Amino acid sequence: MTDPSSSGPAVPGTAVTDPSSSGPAVDWKALEAAAKAASACAYAPYSGFPVGAAALTDDGRIVTGANVENASYGLTLCAECILVGNLQLGGGGLLVAFYCVDGPGNVLMPCGRCRQLLYEFRAPGMLLMTTRGIRTMDQVLPDAFSPQHLQEAG
Repeated sequence: MTDPSSSGPAVPGTAVTDPSSSGPAVDWKALEAAAKAASACAYAPYSGFPVGAAALTDDGRIVTGANVENASYGLTLCAECILVGNLQLGGGGLLVAFYCVDGPGNVLMPCGRCRQLLYEFRAPGMLLMTTRGIRTMDQVLPDAFSPQHLQEAG
């Protein structure tokens, strides 16, 4: 298993926790399976590109989301948007680890908009499965804008 702060590949399916966190252990195989199951529920009649996402919360729950397209393409909701909505509907919490896949199960990186959305709901040291292995949220969205910036400005 590669240290999340390194640039080498990680092995999916191995439990790992961020050394700076006391959160739940991450079962990457369970997150992968949940993301694949979510992608099967996607509504993607226009692109034919279903996406599923799954995340582990700080209290040990797995929340999921799938993309929901719209004939007005700009109104399409990414899987990450649905996931965060389900997080809030399920009682809130913070995201510890995240996994996103396409229909065949290939790992996908969240788009910039979704990285920002995930950043807002992250636990310290949040981990993401990426196309290059496990990375921290800070590695995939360095120098992110946060609620703290709004508090400092106000």
